[in-house]
Amino acid sequence: MNAQRETAVYTHGHHESVLRSHRWRTAANSAGYLIGELRPGMSVLDVGCGPGTITADLAELVGPEGRVTAVDAAADVLAQAGAHAKERGLTNVRFATADVHALDFPDDSFDVVHAHQVLQHVGDPVRALREMRRVCRPGGIVAARDADYAAMTWYPATPGLEEWLALYRRVARANGGEPDAGRRLRSWARAAGFTDVACSATAWCYATGEEAAWWSELWADRTTASGYADITTRGGHATAAELAELAAAWRAWGAEPDAWFSVLNGEILCRA
Repeated sequence: MNAQRETAVYTHGHHESVLRSHRWRTAANSAGYLIGELRPGMSVLDVGCGPGTITADLAELVGPEGRVTAVDAAADVLAQAGAHAKERGLTNVRFATADVHALDFPDDSFDVVHAHQVLQHVGDPVRALREMRRVCRPGGIVAARDADYAAMTWYPATPGLEEWLALYRRVARANGGEPDAGRRLRSWARAAGFTDVACSATAWCYATGEEAAWWSELWADRTTASGYADITTRGGHATAAELAELAAAWRAWGAEPDAWFSVLNGEILCRA
């Protein structure tokens, strides 16, 4: 993998509009495929934990004896994750900055290594999975879940959203990531040396008027005000005026009475 890919830029950044969606995530709605593998007393590594809502759920599921180590590349979002764990009264979580390509943990350190919406953003997902495998104990589980942007679908048909999707995929790839990661997880896991890989897929669906309005507004905000917007304009992928038009298309779609949006997520459970 070349240097550009290994130093991929996180496309979304940590603008409030991004964290608004990340804080919505729970183990139930974003890691259901993993929950059945968890037991009290387990040690878990949560890679790319973001604001820590899934992390906190994992800590409750393996606690009180089990422990969760949550890592992220961004120290500022780790502070938010720590505050969230404290608010929930959790004492079995610790936080650290880390690069998934080179985890600062000994071999065979964890029973479960989990990464949610991480591999689509890293420069070398196969190397990342090898690292996750290295720090997972024999017989343990490496779990990953990622969206597949090309498989996103919505109603009613909206040309502006089609333009948004094509633009996002171009920008993400220019940043060194792979937006259509969900369909590639099994392939990446096999390339990383896993032979026991269970695959599944689940979807987030925003179908009520309230859900569609929430989803459309956060993406409208991301399109014009987040790190993604800065990267897109600085990279010459679109102008600020063009992004404003796409944001308006998001808001118009969200106001449709029959608005419906689905995000397909690929999932893998790999036995180390």
